[in-house]
Parts: sequence; structure tokens; C-alpha cells
Amino acid sequence: MSRASLSSAVMTHPVREEQAAALAARLGLGGLALDPDPGGPPSALRTALVAWAARAADAGHHLVVQDDVAAPPELLELVAGSVARFPDEALIFYTNWHARNGAAARLAALAGAGWVRAVPEEFAPTLAICLPARTADAFRAFAADSAERHDDEVMATFLRAEGRAGLLAVPSVVEHIGTSSINGHAAQGIRLAVCPVGAAEARPLLDRGWLLEELDWLPYMRYGEGYVRPAGHERSADPRRHLRWTEALPDTGLTESQIWDVVRRHRPEDAAAAVGRLFGAAFADELWIHCLLLGRQAEDAARRHAAQRAAAGPTGEAGARVRAAALSTVGPAGLPPERRPEVVPDHAALMTAYAESAVRCGGALLGRS
Repeated sequence: MSRASLSSAVMTHPVREEQAAALAARLGLGGLALDPDPGGPPSALRTALVAWAARAADAGHHLVVQDDVAAPPELLELVAGSVARFPDEALIFYTNWHARNGAAARLAALAGAGWVRAVPEEFAPTLAICLPARTADAFRAFAADSAERHDDEVMATFLRAEGRAGLLAVPSVVEHIGTSSINGHAAQGIRLAVCPVGAAEARPLLDRGWLLEELDWLPYMRYGEGYVRPAGHERSADPRRHLRWTEALPDTGLTESQIWDVVRRHRPEDAAAAVGRLFGAAFADELWIHCLLLGRQAEDAARRHAAQRAAAGPTGEAGARVRAAALSTVGPAGLPPERRPEVVPDHAALMTAYAESAVRCGGALLGRS
């Protein structure tokens, strides 16, 4: 696909208009989509509808970017290449490092994938999202009369109605900047990309990395604790309910005794004690067990999709960089929001190595369920 058939817009509020204009100029994006009622109640959806209406008449796809992001100069080129590969999909180029979609992207990175199907019951990240023209128009019609103010929630509801969640780009070239939020998300604290890398590392995975379509059960962390999303959870009576990993284990075929046996035999106790001194012994336990389960699922996905991995070809250093990026964010993202600002580089390095030690042991749980 050529960049000429891809239109774009930056959605913004007048208080950030200067920032948005600089972003659009730097990346060669289309015009600004301004909040049509800046004095009204905060509503990202109100501005998003303006942004999606800015689609060029002859464009086959439309990219909407929010104003509080950073991205490389190659963004439009990377998006155009991804659109050519997946012309009928909603493509999401930024995924928060926390919650279920962040965990899905992290798991896919550890398995060596370039793309992963989003978790259907969770909000669809909309900081940088590209839709086919017909889908963009359908979304506008769908959302026009919605009372919801969060465009990411309405986007997820729309995609569920369409029968297919979006595709998350595993390497993150778009990064969220700042912690302020016009739409009321500041309480979530520092919110960064799950696998932040440069354009050079992202390109091989975006262009030919394999797609992890089926997630099976998914480990994730929130507010310092580990959870598991069972397979098919979107069809449950309460799909937004969070299940602690101990509660969800019966759905995985694993037992607590199996988990703690691996912890006792393989966890580096010096590192566990160091993480515990910084953020509490309970968090040290939760983080290592989360990463153990994450490693188990990543290894299982890599084995089940061995043919796809082989067909995609090796990604070499790029794949290793994306994997390292995924491990670098799991510790800070797993902390409660109020504690994330405490993480300095030495703490981050400690948690990354600690997480890696658990992921490496994940294969020990294969064959036990």
C-alpha cells in the first residue's frame, strides 16, 4: 500500500493544540481534529468522531493518533506496510504496558510473534489506530449517538459487534508521553508502551512476524497482583471480572503446589529478597509467579505455532530487542500506579533480570496441565 492512500489525523484539545501541531508536522500527519466542545464535559469520543470524519475521500485507510504520543519519523511508512499486509484489520500501534492487552502483547513478544489478536472484552487502545475506510465510516455511525465518553471502550464494543477484535502490533514504536489526562485516566499513573523499540527493530516483526491469533489462558498483573484470564473469558457472564491466579488455576490444569514447587527450586532468592526490600515480599512473589506463567504460555505458543514461526523466518537481533523490551516493562507495569515513580534504572534492571529468571522456567510447567 502507498502512503498516498493512507490519510491521518491527530485528535486534540485546544489546551494541547500546539503540542498536537508539532506532532503532526514532525510525523507528516494530516490535520488536527479539535474537540468541538472544549468547555464541555471531558469526552475523548467527541473528539474521536471528528478525527474519524477527517478521512480523505480517496483514502483506503485512516490513521488516528492522539496528541500525547511520541513516534519515529517512519511511522506512516510502518503503518502503510502493515496495512498492505492486513488490509481488512483494525491495526493498533500502541498498547499500554498493563492490563490484559499489554500482557497479550508481552506474551506474543516472548513467543517471537509480530502481531497478536487483542483481548475482545477489554478496551481497544486508541492512541494510534488505523482502520480501513469502510470500518472507519461504520465506527462513526455506530458511535454517533453513544453516551460513553471513552473512545477506546466504544471502539472495543464496535469491534466486538463486527466479530473481530483488532490486531496489536507487538513492537511498540508509538510511546505515550506524560501522565496528565484530559479524559480522566491520570489515576492510572505512568502509562507506557509494553514493548518500546525503534523503527529498525519494529520493521521486521511488523512486516513478516507471525500472528498469534489464539491466546488460550492469559496471565496478567494489575496493582501489584497476578491474575489469569481464562480462555474464552469473553463469553462468561462477567467478562470484565478479574480472576486472581489462584482462583483461575483450575481452568489452566495447573495446581498451586506445582507452581510453588518451581518457585522453591528455581527462583533466585537473592533477587527475590532485593525486589522484596524495594516493593514488598508479596509483590516479589506475585511478579515471579506471573512471569513464570507468562513464560509457560509463551513457550507453549511458540511450540504450537512452530510452523508459522518457521515460515516467517528469523528476526534475529530485532526479535531479541523486542523480547528484551517486553521484559523491561513487566516489573514497573505490575506495580500499583502510585509506586511506579519510585522505579529508578537500577530497580528496573533488577526487576528485568528477576522477570527473565522466571520466564526461563516457564517450560518446566509444560506437560503438567
